[in-house]
Amino acid sequence: MTGVPASAAGGSSGARRAAASASTAVPGKVAGATAARSADGAAPGTGPGASSGVRHGGTAGAAAGGEAVPAEDAAGLDAQDDGKPPRGAKIAAAAVNQASVWNIANLLTMLRLVLVPAFVALMLADGGYDPAWRSLAWAAFAVAMITDLFDGHLARTYNLVTDFGKIADPIADKAIMGAALICLSALGDLPWWVTGIILGRELGITLLRFLVIRYGVIPASRGGKLKTLIQGVAVGMYVLALTGWLATLRWWVMAAAVVLTVVTGLDYVKQAIVLRRQGIAERKAALEEKEA
Repeated sequence: MTGVPASAAGGSSGARRAAASASTAVPGKVAGATAARSADGAAPGTGPGASSGVRHGGTAGAAAGGEAVPAEDAAGLDAQDDGKPPRGAKIAAAAVNQASVWNIANLLTMLRLVLVPAFVALMLADGGYDPAWRSLAWAAFAVAMITDLFDGHLARTYNLVTDFGKIADPIADKAIMGAALICLSALGDLPWWVTGIILGRELGITLLRFLVIRYGVIPASRGGKLKTLIQGVAVGMYVLALTGWLATLRWWVMAAAVVLTVVTGLDYVKQAIVLRRQGIAERKAALEEKEA
């Protein structure tokens, strides 16, 4: 038994005498503080370090394990105890939001924007009538239209909606369609009045959405989605150098696209008028209720 400490022996007379003298000499609160300091492995008289360890249970536990707690961590714990966000939390959140711009949906939108000048260059190459160049232009147009189908779906499904996407997506849509229509009309393949109706409708509805956005959002209708699909097919057929019955077929497809363009445009105008009236009525009712 030689070399075994008295405290390990559990019940040695020296240990009992030391405990008795400590309880006799040290009054209540001072004894509790001394015991806490002893449990934390700190010598009596350490003051602020000991009080900090007692105040934060986790910090005291770390100190008991022999690890010092940095001042910055203690400050972060104080901020959390006070209900304030930790230091640097806002900066970290801003960095995450900034990084979220580079998601797959926005990358597809950026690709569509890049394809606009590429499409125009291919469409007008070698005078604009070479079937090989027109085929390459059609490929660029097709990729742009396909990405238009996927980027919005991905953004909504996986919560990738960003302010950049809200602005860039409609711009990319109008840019690729407008570039195709203007090139076709400039080459004499498509009447200018068709281009005027389609582009006038697209720009007009976009402006209308901004005018009534204070009252609500005009949802995309099934007719509008069908219009976009038929427009894409019709313009794609005109981009290709088709002959024979396919050339006749593309005329009928473009006619259907023009009809859908006009009909859905009038439907959007009707929805905008109804939305505006409802918004004005709700504001008037809220104002009357507030005054009452």
